[in-house]
Amino acid sequence: MRPTGELHLGHLVGALANWKALQDRYDCFFMVADYHALMSEYEHPERIREWACGNVADWLAFGIDPARSVLFRQSDVPEHAELFTILSIITPLGWLERVPTYKEQLREVKGRDLATYGFLGYPVLQAADILLYKADAVPVGEDQLPHLELAREIVRRLHALVNSRMFPEPKALLTEAPKLLGTDGRKMSKSYGNTIDLAGSPEAIRATVQQMFTDPLRIKMTDPGHPETCNVCAYWRMFAPERHQRVWEECRTSRRGCAQNKRELGELVVQMTEPFRASRTRFAQADVERLLQEGAKRARAVARETLADVKRAFGLAG
Repeated sequence: MRPTGELHLGHLVGALANWKALQDRYDCFFMVADYHALMSEYEHPERIREWACGNVADWLAFGIDPARSVLFRQSDVPEHAELFTILSIITPLGWLERVPTYKEQLREVKGRDLATYGFLGYPVLQAADILLYKADAVPVGEDQLPHLELAREIVRRLHALVNSRMFPEPKALLTEAPKLLGTDGRKMSKSYGNTIDLAGSPEAIRATVQQMFTDPLRIKMTDPGHPETCNVCAYWRMFAPERHQRVWEECRTSRRGCAQNKRELGELVVQMTEPFRASRTRFAQADVERLLQEGAKRARAVARETLADVKRAFGLAG
């Protein structure tokens, strides 16, 4: 997970709930991807370290357990950068230029220069992150599937070049959660500024929900609503399934206006996230830093062996 800001509801639905469950079935490595963050935040990196610790505090508050899983920061394990260099050498440029999320980010993210070598090579670094631990599976959303397929292609190319099978081809563990859209109806993303922050104050959460796009076809409260296409109504279905049918029916029959809908949804989100906010305050930055250093030692023990095998296969020192 990239430390480019506070975690939001999309992370809860799309990642954290899945991560917590995966701990019961897999040996998990959870990484703070600060090199990845730097690829988009290099002009203003002042808060990356702060966000890294804050994100990990969020993980801990949600139940990610450092006793059962390895939690570490990418830049504490230099083998990531070394393997990235080797994989960059063998990855054709055309493979990177066809990744759909690269073109989407260049088009959608405003105010930052992302036309850099590092940002183009983002999926190669992701492949290095995966291969260092010889991962069999990677928890991803559908938007990350092209990146994972590129990692599989890199594995096949590496095997062909060294005439040896060194890595499994990682498969996707798709989260079962439906996609949660941001307040403006686009994918929820810190890059788009359309998020509802998990650790936000109740006042901030209420204010953010009030800004959400609703039914574009409903002009007056007396107009019948269309909950199937309303982003606010989608949140009701996701976070209050026991109430959503009543809310949707009131919307369809003009007994519930958009202002009321957003006001009540804001209270629901505040109540839902209150235990998380209370738990998060138990983890000080110094404690998180110490935990990340311990996790880096465990991660490096695995990463060193993998990198040594790759360097040997390519005739490199070390």
